[in-house]
Amino acid sequence: MKTNPTLILSSHDIEIKTKRISLQILENCIEDDVIVIAGIVKNGWIFAELIAQQIKTLSDKNVLLAKVNIDKKKPLHSVHVSVEAELYNNKSLILVDDVLNTGSTLMFAAKHFLDVPLKQFKTAVLVDRNHKNYPIKADYKGISLSTSLNERVEVNFDIPAKAELL
Repeated sequence: MKTNPTLILSSHDIEIKTKRISLQILENCIEDDVIVIAGIVKNGWIFAELIAQQIKTLSDKNVLLAKVNIDKKKPLHSVHVSVEAELYNNKSLILVDDVLNTGSTLMFAAKHFLDVPLKQFKTAVLVDRNHKNYPIKADYKGISLSTSLNERVEVNFDIPAKAELL
């Protein structure tokens, strides 16, 4: 049975959540000269870009953006990162995705970064659905939703000024 989507977060709400997460990241990375923001393609990357823009607006920190490609249907296959490991070695890295559902995407992407010594490793998501099958958590989250397993959460970043959570 198909139902009409319900708007949960407007573009303004997402902007506020992004700013709050960015401030939390800055607070936890106060001693760092460079903060690495690694976004999981597709919507995680868009959310990572929004966070990076906000951090640059709020501070003079250098932000290194990294695009993380992972096959969400076959997460055991290789993970590709757009920047070389030497660039994020011994840095604070925040792995970003749009929705944390079962945790498989974040878990397998995080596994990739465990091969490199990091100063600290954190995760950020816009939506935490609380249906985790893997022992991973969101260190920074925009909103926690209690949903049923058959409900679908979709983040629409097609037009950044009109980003919505449906």
